[in-house]
Amino acid sequence: MLTYVVRRLIIAVPVLFGILLISFVLVQMMPGDPVRAMLSPEELTASPEYVARRRAELGLDDPVVLQFVAWVREVAQGNLGYSFRRRVPVTQMIGDRLAPTVLLASVALAFAVVIGMAVGVVAALKQNSWFDYLSAVGSMAAISIPNFFLGLIAIYVFAIKLGVLPTGGMRTLAAADTTLGDSLRHLVLPAGVLAANLVGPYVRFTRQGMLEVLRQDYMTTAVAKGVPRRGVILRHGLHNTLIPLTTVIALNIPALLTGVLIVEILFSWPGLGRLTFEAIVGRDYPVIIAMVFMSAVLVMVFNLLADLLAAVLDPRIRL
Repeated sequence: MLTYVVRRLIIAVPVLFGILLISFVLVQMMPGDPVRAMLSPEELTASPEYVARRRAELGLDDPVVLQFVAWVREVAQGNLGYSFRRRVPVTQMIGDRLAPTVLLASVALAFAVVIGMAVGVVAALKQNSWFDYLSAVGSMAAISIPNFFLGLIAIYVFAIKLGVLPTGGMRTLAAADTTLGDSLRHLVLPAGVLAANLVGPYVRFTRQGMLEVLRQDYMTTAVAKGVPRRGVILRHGLHNTLIPLTTVIALNIPALLTGVLIVEILFSWPGLGRLTFEAIVGRDYPVIIAMVFMSAVLVMVFNLLADLLAAVLDPRIRL
């Protein structure tokens, strides 16, 4: 297994380099001027010489190849560059916004896994029942409804009409001291909306996996020997169902970044998704490229973890 991991890590190096090169070139081709995006309304009438001087300070006058080499050199030293707008290290900006995103994504993923597995198991045990059909319809609806539309509905119903939950943010700004209850109230809507798109696939994968396991001979033999059906389902059925589901969950974690981007903008959540949006609007090239780089690393890491977890859960799998 160690040889397999080392081989995957070696292959990841040229892949990451290619992703960096493509993303760097594409970002450079974005419409708009990052220097003019940084100018205040009073500076918009600045002379061309002033704009040219600012571009030279940021290194934007250098050829794209030289800019890319300089950025790769920074990455090799553990630095993701400096923000054009704030003139601080990008790693510092990511560190400041990382905790809110991890909290939101973790809670959403936990909601989705628990609900998806519970509904999927019950749907498999009650195959072709009204609950099974209802879970299928609900799963398709959860997959089909976009995050931004579901978020707008949630804000309208629970925040505006009912007034039971806040419209956005991580805490009540007017409160002198933020309590745990206040933080949880702010977390419910964004985490619920983010989890909604994940629940559907988890329900379908759990149901399908459980149906396949229930048809296996060892399950029938265990029940025939007098082992309680609930124990057979929990110890053997659910364990084997986790193998494909774990792979799906691991591969979905990097994809959470896409959903987080939309949800954080919609609910004013101060995380990495909102940071990425602000960087795109402000043409902050180093931040955009750093986020693309981090996404690529996450995809590769969790792809590797998915393979390793599958091998651990099922010893028949050989890497």
